[in-house]
Amino acid sequence: MIDTYDQIYEESLPKCQKQLDYWFKDIKLLAKALTHTSRKADFNFSNERLEYLGDSVLGLIVSEYLFKTFPDYCEGELTKIKSVVVSKSVLAKVGRALNLESYLILGRGLANRITLPNSLFANVFEAIVGSIFLDGGIKATKKFILENLRNEIEIVWKNEHTKNYKSLLQQCSQKINGFTPKYKVVQEHGSDHIRVFQIAVFIDNTEYGSAWGKTKKDASQKAAYHTLKAIKPYEEF
Repeated sequence: MIDTYDQIYEESLPKCQKQLDYWFKDIKLLAKALTHTSRKADFNFSNERLEYLGDSVLGLIVSEYLFKTFPDYCEGELTKIKSVVVSKSVLAKVGRALNLESYLILGRGLANRITLPNSLFANVFEAIVGSIFLDGGIKATKKFILENLRNEIEIVWKNEHTKNYKSLLQQCSQKINGFTPKYKVVQEHGSDHIRVFQIAVFIDNTEYGSAWGKTKKDASQKAAYHTLKAIKPYEEF
């Protein structure tokens, strides 16, 4: 995170361009993309408008890529992939991988936080997309987006993005107290064709989280997630 105007233009922005693998003709666009609204007292601009533009450009480029890459997929299948790829969690993951935290221009309140929210990284990534679009056009923007999101698209296409909360809970429980979680159906309702299940998690005979699902597998995953949040409420899963 950056403190002074000189640091931004002399130290931070050259390094950030190298990290992004894109060199701006108008370097102020990058400075604006990295500037959060909390810093408005020091700068007369922020990244909100660039974020708005970047969101639309990102959606267009990802949609085109999916359309051409998966010619046999229907509209619904393409939409499912796109919705995950352009989600805040995935964009934040990419933003962190680009080490954007080192270049963010924040107000004091945010700058002093130990952990920055995912939404901030996602918004900055979108703002950078918008800034590259204005600076270098659609071709440069497409190159930047696909270099950073192609791997994420493949992960979603292979359905490897869904977390296995049962596996995470087992690792966590065994590490903390040495017990393996057990899952029990406590209720089920509906006909044979439309049935829902409530499954509860037990660790060392103590009941933790429970959840409903259309299948036992779905309910178990949800129950495992709730149990993880109960055991470690301040961690993200």
